[in-house]
Amino acid sequence: MKKPAFLFVCLGNICRSPVAEGVFRHKIIESGLGDKVQIDSAGTAAWHVGKAPDGRMIDAAHARGYDLSRLRARQAVAQDFYDYDFILAMDRENFSNLQEICPRDPRAKLVLFLDYAAGCGEQEVPDPYFGGVDGFYHVIDLVERASDGLIESLDL
Repeated sequence: MKKPAFLFVCLGNICRSPVAEGVFRHKIIESGLGDKVQIDSAGTAAWHVGKAPDGRMIDAAHARGYDLSRLRARQAVAQDFYDYDFILAMDRENFSNLQEICPRDPRAKLVLFLDYAAGCGEQEVPDPYFGGVDGFYHVIDLVERASDGLIESLDL
């Protein structure tokens, strides 16, 4: 049986989606499901392909116990809709960008990531790139909540 595969997507793949990948992976391992899923992240833009996550996000994630040091940015492509079961967009703009590259017969289910964060009061993970350090911690708070909800929804 194929492992369910999850792809987290933001704009540049240096802030929100890599921390979602790192947090979700950490929580999956903690739940004992680490060998049962495939996890990755990507960006809808190609500006940062091959680069590490933003240093501010690496630091904020590290402070919460998440390691993003090995992650490198890549761009989302149409093939991802065949390679993954769930593509989780951080906001509506990236959701729309992903719809534009989605093939006619995708395997993946495209959803907003915060659909799994019931009761959080937000529908989109805000981009912390141009703000202060508090924005990075807020993103992690949202990602932790959505990750917990996503794990609870899994039938593994």
